[in-house]
Amino acid sequence: MTQLRKRMLEELQRRNYSPETTRGYILAVKQFAQYFGKSPDLLGAEELRRFQLYLLTEKKLAPGTVTIRMSALRFLYKKTLKRRDIDFDDMPFPKKPIKLPVILSPDEVLQLINAAWNLMHRTILMVLYGTGMRRTEASMLKVEDIDSELMVIHIRHAKGSRDRDVPLNPKLRKGLREYYRWKKPQIYLFPSTPGHLGKDQPISDKTIWNICRAAAKRAGINKKIGPHSLRHSYATHLLDAGTDLRTIQFLLGHARLEHTLIYLHLSKRHLQATVNPLEQLDLQEKTDQSQEDDHS
Repeated sequence: MTQLRKRMLEELQRRNYSPETTRGYILAVKQFAQYFGKSPDLLGAEELRRFQLYLLTEKKLAPGTVTIRMSALRFLYKKTLKRRDIDFDDMPFPKKPIKLPVILSPDEVLQLINAAWNLMHRTILMVLYGTGMRRTEASMLKVEDIDSELMVIHIRHAKGSRDRDVPLNPKLRKGLREYYRWKKPQIYLFPSTPGHLGKDQPISDKTIWNICRAAAKRAGINKKIGPHSLRHSYATHLLDAGTDLRTIQFLLGHARLEHTLIYLHLSKRHLQATVNPLEQLDLQEKTDQSQEDDHS
């Protein structure tokens, strides 16, 4: 570990950044250094500009991905190196297009879960859809986090280092009990295989992504989906069933309600409840003009 990497890691830890964010930031700085073949402390504003253009025009990364990379480099130069020669206003974040997330219908969710390769994969998909968890949250679940008496699942150290509880419904509890009798997990609910991350380690969030994509392929679902699609579907279906937005915000662990408002655009109940102004007009049927011309 280089001194610069060690120092940046310590600065991230001081601010209690999540392990996922820490990994992403360290990786971004490593890629920046590799691109120029120099240590980042020997580089500056011009290299930052060129690297951002490279990510957007040559690598063709999504604006959100580029924003994460540039946030990592901002942290490096501003918080770790404390460089005063760089105008951070000249490191703009690329404008991110606002797109509606892809969701599944209840029938498609059923097809996806039934197409799971084994009982562990099936249970993971059930947890994602039945709780709205992020894939990282699901990967870090421990056996002790399942509270069958209170009928809740405890999510520890979620995004923003916030804990939250989500309801454990009877169908999911039944599925978890069936899985537990089969797998007998000891610490983590979804442990890694012994030859991968090691004994008593959690499954990786990347593996959960692969599980979801493989099940979608077997189910014949052509939509471009991942584990987060089940989270979006969970929220949308809750809204369709009459759950209020504030409750959905708490269940999803959103810091701000504005993040939850996007599901209003996806809810069929809200879209269909809207009265179209065209329906309010007393339109009369009009004979086709060409037919009128033929009779004249």
